[in-house]
Amino acid sequence: MTIFNSVFTWFMKKRIHQIELFMKYPNEVQEEWFEQLISFAENTEWGKKYQYKSIENLSQFKERVPIQTYDTLKPYIERMLKGEKNVLWPSEIRWFAKSSGTTSDRSKFIPVSEEALEECHFKGGKDLLTIYFNNRPNARMFTGKILTLGGSHQISQLGAETSFGDLSAVIMKNLPLWAEFHRTPHLDIALLDNFEEKIEKIAQATIDVNVTSLSGVPTWNLVLFKRILEITGKKNLLEVWPNLEMYFHGAVNFTPYREQFKNLIPSDDMYYLENYNASEGFFGIQDTKEPGDMLLMLDYGIFYEFLPLENLHQENPDTCTLDEVELDKNYALIISTNAGLWRYMIGDTIKFSSLLPYRIQVTGRTKHFINAFGEEVIIDNAERALEEACRQTGAIIREYTAAPVYFNGNDCGAHEWIIEFEKKPAEFERFVDLLDETLRRINSDYDAKRFKDMALRRPIVRRAPEGTFFNWMKEKGKLGGQHKVPRLANDREYVDAILKIMELVG
Repeated sequence: MTIFNSVFTWFMKKRIHQIELFMKYPNEVQEEWFEQLISFAENTEWGKKYQYKSIENLSQFKERVPIQTYDTLKPYIERMLKGEKNVLWPSEIRWFAKSSGTTSDRSKFIPVSEEALEECHFKGGKDLLTIYFNNRPNARMFTGKILTLGGSHQISQLGAETSFGDLSAVIMKNLPLWAEFHRTPHLDIALLDNFEEKIEKIAQATIDVNVTSLSGVPTWNLVLFKRILEITGKKNLLEVWPNLEMYFHGAVNFTPYREQFKNLIPSDDMYYLENYNASEGFFGIQDTKEPGDMLLMLDYGIFYEFLPLENLHQENPDTCTLDEVELDKNYALIISTNAGLWRYMIGDTIKFSSLLPYRIQVTGRTKHFINAFGEEVIIDNAERALEEACRQTGAIIREYTAAPVYFNGNDCGAHEWIIEFEKKPAEFERFVDLLDETLRRINSDYDAKRFKDMALRRPIVRRAPEGTFFNWMKEKGKLGGQHKVPRLANDREYVDAILKIMELVG
């Protein structure tokens, strides 16, 4: 252990210097990666189609290559799934991360090249540790194990040379020996398909392990933690794992879960570190104690563009580069990667909280908003309003979703919220008023539509029985992994389905 710590300390100091370098010279680092990606892919089928050999600058790249979605790249990816080479990327691609996004029932297969594994996903994992140990020199994480609650899909063979699974499963299957040594539980359990079986087996296998850190999506970690406390009869996780010191989290906004974690891990020394890791790439790491702000990682083989949200539906929208972005403005994230995703819109929206260095916050999804009446409510608005309502009423939210209620006769529209509370608000009607008032304060479009109830009336908030969202996700076959409850929708598909479950329970 001492030798490992010495080697890691040497690596950490070297890597911190490299991170400081791209923080100091962000545009130069991005320009260098742009040139490398174009050069490396110029002889691929895609590179030939768009004449990468003659691209001399970013303007030419943007003129020639349209912004892509999964649907536009899908014909190329399907051929790669069958083993065709040199289509979008020159090196052999044997791994694909199966992703359905937040709500889509259609599976996406995101190519994961060797370069993406090594230079992006693994590098991001090592940087999480580097930043943590740099911020907390006395950390003792490596004296025990990291409990990883990963994907719910086993690795499956597509052909003789290609395999797929959740990103977490792909990463676990390719981890270096030193990382696998520090992880628990065993892969046979970690990669189980049946989520409920997996939770039970992880709980039984780890209650006697010296777990010092945790990793995974908050929603599913809470399910595991509560099962562990049921089995052990303990009051909190520190009675099970007394040396617990760190939680790496991502995929969803942590704010609604923070109080639940504090109750389960009652320690002021517990360290929470957010990361932004998707099937398409590893993008950001929280490098300060300020929650929600993540350093944009600029040397992972990804070239970034940022599409102002107001231009999202233009035919050929112009994008911004790093040196053109503005603070607190919402952008759709566009990436070109070392796995052959070119000008790919991943579906997330971000805003910059700092320009020196570049730090970002994830504000939502390009398809997850409510704009039925011109109110343009995004997930960031919803999270902030709920946080304020919870703060003032003592409530803790387990899960939620919201959708519009359309005009009906003489009734104006509204937003209908379904909220499953971990702890109910002291005054429910005040909670609803605070939700409404905060939305009006932070979103002028919402406020205008609420004026005298002309377009929108007071929100309708329905309290869901315990387990409602778990049962809905189970019914959809979306337990565990990166699956997430859709926070906002511009139609009633999800809300109506959940209401039906509530009726059955009621």
